[in-house]
Amino acid sequence: MKDAERLARLRLIRTPHVGPVSWHQLMERFGSGEAALDALPDLVLRGGAGKARIAPAEVAEREIERVAALGARHIFSDEDEYSPLLRDVEGAPPVIVVRGDTAMLHRPCVAIVGARNASAIACRFARQIAADLAEKGVTVVSGLARGVDTAAHVGALGGATAGVIASGIDIAFPPENAALQERIAADQLLIAEQPPGTEPLARHFPSRNRIIAGLAHGTLVIEAAPKSGSLITARRAGDYGREVMAVPGSPLDPRAQGCNQLIRDGATLIQTADEVIEAIGPIDRRMVREPVRAFFVPPVTEPANDERQALVDLLGPTPVTVDELVRQSGQDAAAVQLVLLELELAGRIERHAGAKISLL
Repeated sequence: MKDAERLARLRLIRTPHVGPVSWHQLMERFGSGEAALDALPDLVLRGGAGKARIAPAEVAEREIERVAALGARHIFSDEDEYSPLLRDVEGAPPVIVVRGDTAMLHRPCVAIVGARNASAIACRFARQIAADLAEKGVTVVSGLARGVDTAAHVGALGGATAGVIASGIDIAFPPENAALQERIAADQLLIAEQPPGTEPLARHFPSRNRIIAGLAHGTLVIEAAPKSGSLITARRAGDYGREVMAVPGSPLDPRAQGCNQLIRDGATLIQTADEVIEAIGPIDRRMVREPVRAFFVPPVTEPANDERQALVDLLGPTPVTVDELVRQSGQDAAAVQLVLLELELAGRIERHAGAKISLL
């Protein structure tokens, strides 16, 4: 990929109102980052906003220089180094910043997540099962949080482990994991979606969790409260068609309630690494690497102004699925997606999980 195209793609994803879904739609529609940037002002105007606030080239150039100075690199979603599993999920990050060996993303991967205030026995179990999985050639994926995440990473250090963080690649959080994060970056693999220098804000953690679930063939939860980030990761894994697994715990321990509920809802009960391997299915079949296809430009019929307005009239503050908008409008699905893209770029709609849209 030429440097100019890499710069254009990075500017595109750093532009306000361009999220992962709209970035991929722009790339599919225009075929390249350079062409998408050229088209952006007109799309924003048609969406009902004024001048497009495109990320300046200088900002993207500084980010590229900073990433290189940190010993890291950008990987775009259509490049060979990018995880084939993550590429398949809705809203996959258009670009990730990595330090380390991305080859481990092309092996069997299992996410291990759980409570930050985990019990001693849960941390011990996480370390042991992570070590057992790593010994069997599985890459252990987690989020470098306190508790279960930390234990899983430590257990897998003798094999392969990938840490996914909610901050920039140069920010350690929690601070006590700074040495572990640096060791993972130096000897294993560290992944960030945010630009360098980004502090870990609350809104970044659900995005981090979707990457953890997307990288793995299955997600194993070890201790989790009923309303925890670990359960968000598990739900994401289920949405992606991946295996959801849980370790049962005492009904008297609130930290076990989330896992026990997952098992009641159909998650696979796990006690050993062999059971994890069995749950994620035949590894040889799952690890067949499909060739990366280039972005292409499909033909799209431009909707008339009254058709655009009809779609806007169907929207409201309550999220609705794109499929429902297609049904109720009677318009072509590609045309509906185009109008929604224009509205998103203009900052008029918000995207939600499950391919739902609401009007701002």
